[in-house]
Amino acid sequence: MKIHPIDLAIILGYLVLTVVIGLLLRKRARKSHSDYMMGGKKLPWYMLGLSNASDMFDISGTMWMVTICFVYGFKSMWIVWLWPVFNQIFQMMYLSKWLRRSNVSTGAEWLQVRFGSGPGSTLSHQITVLFAVIGCLSFMAYGFVGLGKFIEQFIPWSWASQYIPFDIPAEFVGHFYGIIFTLFAMFYALIGGMTSIVIGDVLMYSVMTIASVCIGVIAVNHLSGSQIVTPEGWLTPLFQWNLNMDWSQILPDVNTKIESDGFIPWGAFFMMMAFKGVFASLAGPAPNYDMQKVLSTQSPEDASKMSGFVSIILLPVRYTMIMGFTVLALLYYDQLNLRTGTGIDYEKILPSTIAEFTPTIVKGIILTGLMAAFMGTFSGTLNAAQSYLVNDIYLKYFKPKASISNIMMTNYLIGGAIVIISIIIGIYGGNINDLLQWIVGGLYGGYVAANVLKWHWWRFNFSGFAWGMIAGTGTALLLPVLFPNTLALWMFPLLFGISLAGSIIGTYAAPVPNMEVLKSFYKNVQPWGFWKPVHDAVMTEDPTWQTEANFKADMSNVVLGIIAQCCLTLLPMYLILSMFTDMAIVGTVLLVIAIILKRTWWDKLQTKLA
Repeated sequence: MKIHPIDLAIILGYLVLTVVIGLLLRKRARKSHSDYMMGGKKLPWYMLGLSNASDMFDISGTMWMVTICFVYGFKSMWIVWLWPVFNQIFQMMYLSKWLRRSNVSTGAEWLQVRFGSGPGSTLSHQITVLFAVIGCLSFMAYGFVGLGKFIEQFIPWSWASQYIPFDIPAEFVGHFYGIIFTLFAMFYALIGGMTSIVIGDVLMYSVMTIASVCIGVIAVNHLSGSQIVTPEGWLTPLFQWNLNMDWSQILPDVNTKIESDGFIPWGAFFMMMAFKGVFASLAGPAPNYDMQKVLSTQSPEDASKMSGFVSIILLPVRYTMIMGFTVLALLYYDQLNLRTGTGIDYEKILPSTIAEFTPTIVKGIILTGLMAAFMGTFSGTLNAAQSYLVNDIYLKYFKPKASISNIMMTNYLIGGAIVIISIIIGIYGGNINDLLQWIVGGLYGGYVAANVLKWHWWRFNFSGFAWGMIAGTGTALLLPVLFPNTLALWMFPLLFGISLAGSIIGTYAAPVPNMEVLKSFYKNVQPWGFWKPVHDAVMTEDPTWQTEANFKADMSNVVLGIIAQCCLTLLPMYLILSMFTDMAIVGTVLLVIAIILKRTWWDKLQTKLA
């Protein structure tokens, strides 16, 4: 066994604490359906921001980010645009505010605010629910795979099998460990609802911050008097059309990893990420835990603050940990047990580094933080999936007047079923990178076109949304079969084009949307885009009405916000490597942008509150 009893006690103590949190908040969660699913929309924006950041600090993502940082160095900061991470900036500047003004409980319920309840509404509604559930199940499976793989490095089955009254094939040991922690996450999420999840996430963020600082200090101490050996170009985020990163004189096996990733030519890869990222961000938050946190805020202004807070508190802490582990892995690569029967498994860098180079207690804190990160992500995603199935299926079509006790029992049953299905998908879904690439490049690629149009084009209707989603998501589901060895990102233009065609054809195949519904949506949400006919109709009724929509101001703030987000990523990386000149330059840029955004974004939010 590679874990000390003290470290194990820290982990078990945290697990017990999550159970206690769930039990203590059970009564509060049962007050109403809103209290259970959204904390009654009474939670402070900064707590929801901490919770949202914690959900993004997942264990599978951290393992993957350590891997790409090890291989690509500072250029790895661009690879995370696959998500894309800068969608939080779009939400911060205007999209979270637009979404929260609708005052709904789920993305599917939002469709009625946008399109009304005319012909075709049922199909669009059900497609959105289906997409949300598929997305949530995929993220839960992705986290499940990473957790099991992580724990297996610290608790060998040869030790654990002494206490388990049945045998498990070696290939399923990681999955068994994943199931154990999944059950704890399921318990406090189902029993305590959104409030329990948020408080658990805030606790998790505190643990992760301590863990990140610890690993950062350890890395700096090990680096003192030593030097990491990396190929040319590793220490800079700047790049040319070709990657030109050659590991052959240092670790030749890494070149094989670069070839298999499919990120070459680098310039084309970056352009595709940026292209996809902008459109994915314009589509608004996907129907998962992120959207649910936005809808759970107290006001539209709080929704914007919450989304902005996520990057500020997530990136410096997370990248302190990522660069810390990367430095240790580079210094002591030969001591890490990364080889498997099929070659080098780079996803083992994180757990192997923790096992070899962290002392007792610190190891317990780090393990607890990473496992808690999985539980936070899993529970938040579970809450989102429950919201769609209970709110948008059970209460809408089967039992609209269900009692609170009946709703709670339904939540428990549906939540349990979701967990079981996600575990099955995780067992048979492949490795972390395969699941990640399919989610961000395939599934969400098919989602984008219809969801961009729903915000920005007045003529768009239920029919266009339904057929755009069917075309895009249907094609995305076929990608692994049609193009099994192709990076899903390269398929984005195809997915986007098919979905866009379905959206436009579907739109013109149905009548113009109800103008009264459009006017209500336009006046309440106040979007910018192609809304002139609706704007004119509103002004005819009320010539004094004014909109807050400002495309130029919002987009200018988005550009500044993305640069600031990059600075927040680079600062801890430069700090760990003692690159103080570069750190000072980046810090100065960040400070200037913060001063500008104080005037162009924050002060305007405060004015609206007043």
